[in-house]
Order: sequence, then structure tokens, then C-alpha cells
Amino acid sequence: MKIITGMRRSGKTVLMKQYMSLLRESGVPDSQILYLNFESKTLAHVTDYLKLLEEIDKKYNGKRTYVFLDEVQTVKHWERAVNSLQTDYDADIYITGSNAYLLSNDLSTYISGRYAELRILPLSFKEFMELHPGDRDKRFYQYIRMGSLPVINPDADEMFEHDHLIGLFNTILLKDVIRNCKGGDVGTLTDTVRFLYSNVGNITSANNIAVTIKKDPEKVRNYLDALQKAFLIYKAERYDIRGKRLLDTLEKYYVSDTGMRNAVLGISSREDISRQIENIVYLELLRRGYEVAVGKYGDREVDFTARRNREVQYIQVTMSIMTDDTYEREVAPFRLIRDSYPKTVLSMDSFVTDLPDGLHHSNLLDWLLEEERS
Repeated sequence: MKIITGMRRSGKTVLMKQYMSLLRESGVPDSQILYLNFESKTLAHVTDYLKLLEEIDKKYNGKRTYVFLDEVQTVKHWERAVNSLQTDYDADIYITGSNAYLLSNDLSTYISGRYAELRILPLSFKEFMELHPGDRDKRFYQYIRMGSLPVINPDADEMFEHDHLIGLFNTILLKDVIRNCKGGDVGTLTDTVRFLYSNVGNITSANNIAVTIKKDPEKVRNYLDALQKAFLIYKAERYDIRGKRLLDTLEKYYVSDTGMRNAVLGISSREDISRQIENIVYLELLRRGYEVAVGKYGDREVDFTARRNREVQYIQVTMSIMTDDTYEREVAPFRLIRDSYPKTVLSMDSFVTDLPDGLHHSNLLDWLLEEERS
């Protein structure tokens, strides 16, 4: 079974339909392809797993059937239906869902070891440029300001797109966060989200957030977990480079889409662009398959330590290293790290050249648009 997860409107349904197109191109007839979108009112009556199996039985003819279940988390005990599909039917199963509750303990009881997860992120800058060709500097500031969701058009009326993002944000809070939290407290949830959005890339903790917004720490922890499962935020743990271990306390949070964040806070992309480009680099590293943490070496910080298989990279992100003070701040932590793994400074500087001591310096847009290396 293939499970496609990611934030709402990030492209899961499109990917699912691309799979369906490939099947048709390879000769699979429509009679053996079953697509059910549970956000459609035509399936409002399918509320539990028995009704779902009844719906599948209407089309199943005993032949190999490719079953596509879109936003299936709305169906109660849907995992039981999937277990029946795997046991009693000749079915190849594809599922999308907008929160990580899909992969809960209940699900693992039924399909443990029998699924592969594919996590979808909003558009990379390279994908954004393919969808919206144009001057890359102009497009990059649009990418920051209006975000990277495929449904957003950077050339459309900005207020219309702003309202679209606010509506989507509210839908995620209602359907993917509150619905999955017992005793929903909208005030605590809203204050927690606004704190996270305002403090992208700052070290914090659930207790620190609770103290700042004057809310119950346990509720804050629950909402942090739910917001991550709704793919609205991502947590980057701190990694002790010298001690080679993850630290138990303090972390950083990044957002899945800077456009949604800007819309919710009511700010322009240029008000805190350094935080936003750091956020963009974090997400890009995730897209490229890295496990990403915040590096710590003594009292110095490296923005990101990125690990993929045996590969390790250290990355600093800054607007510019053209002044002596900024150069020293960004490069100093690298001088302390004695291993031979690549160490890169990413900046918005137009003129770049490699730095002394084997350090690399790359223009951020060049790095975002380069061919990915596996």
C-alpha cells in the first residue's frame, strides 16, 4: 500500500491522478481503476469502513483493481477496510491524507510493515519557477511572500490569494488539528500557532511557549504535536556536533509555507526575510531527503546539520557575508568543526567565491535551482 501524506493543497491529489494516468497509459482499463475522493459531497454517506467496502464492491469485478482513496481519514475505522482490501481482494491500494494520524498505532495494528509512505511538501523554488517562469529574483520574493502551494498564483490579485491562504489555514486548524484533539481550546491553539509563526528559526520549547502566551503547558504540548501531524509546522531538534548526539531540550520550529505564515501574521515578506530564507533552506533539505537538525558546537550554532545515509553537510544561511562582522559570525562555528564534511554558507550575495579553509559559499538561488544530487 502507498500512503501519500502532506499538508492540504500541497499536491497529493495531483500526484495520485498522475499515478492513475500512468496506469491508463500502460493499458489498465478504467474498469479496474477506482478513485474515491472523500471530500466530495457524493461520498458524504460513506462514514465508516463498512460503507466504504460497500462502495468498493459496486465496482470490483474480481480482477486486479487499483484503488485510490483520497483524504480517507474522514472515514471511521478506514484502516479496517484497507485490511480487508489487502486480505480479500486483488487490489493495489493508494491513499492520501492530510495528517499523520493516518499512521497511528491503530493503523499499524492492521497494516504493519505493508505500506510505504511518501511525504509531499509544497513546491520547491525550482518547481515554482517551472510553474511560473520569469525573472528569478522577482519570483523568489513572490515565493517568500505568497508561498509555495500549487494552488496559489503569484500573478493573481494579492488580496484574493491572501484570503485563500487564510481560508486554507482555518480549514487545517478545524479539520486536521481541532478534530484530532480532545477538548479543543481554540484560544490556546491560535496563540500557539501565532507564537510559532512569529518565532520561526528561534530556539524555544513547549514550556517557553506556554509561559509566553500564558497557557497550560500540557495543552501547548498537545497542540504542538497536532500541528506537526497536520504538517503545518516542522520541528528541528538540536544536535551536539562535538558530542555527536541529539539534545533533549530546546528546538526550533519551521513552517510548511511562508505565504500562509505571512497572511496569518499580516506582514510583508521583507520584514524578516532572513528568517524566511532559513525556513526555505530547511524545507529544501527535507525535500532532498536529509534528516535536518540545528547544529551546536560549544556555545556556537550552525544553522543546519543535514544527514543522508553516510553523507553529512553543515550549512549556514544569511542575507550576506559582505561585512566583516557577518562574515566572522557565520564562519566562526565552521572553524571549530574538525571533520572533513562539506561546510557551506548560503547567502543572497550576487558575487560568491569559495572561502578559505575549504569552506564553500553559494548564492541561495543558485543552490535552490541546482540539479539535486542523490
